[in-house]
Amino acid sequence: MGIMVSKNEDNTELDRRIAADLRTRAQSERRHDPSYVDDSAYIENTKKTGRFTWVWIILIVLAILSLICIIFI
Repeated sequence: MGIMVSKNEDNTELDRRIAADLRTRAQSERRHDPSYVDDSAYIENTKKTGRFTWVWIILIVLAILSLICIIFI
């Protein structure tokens, strides 16, 4: 069972206003070119990946495999 929806080819006033608003927003965002220089401050106190990253990767892979086994077996 489905719902048949037909759209008039005529654009209503609301459709035109929404399209104009979206167009102006897209143009204003396109002109804005952020350099992201101020956003780099959050990285200053972070550490590199630890020695045991491979252990986490193996644990995640095993968890995914166990979920697959539980679902399909």
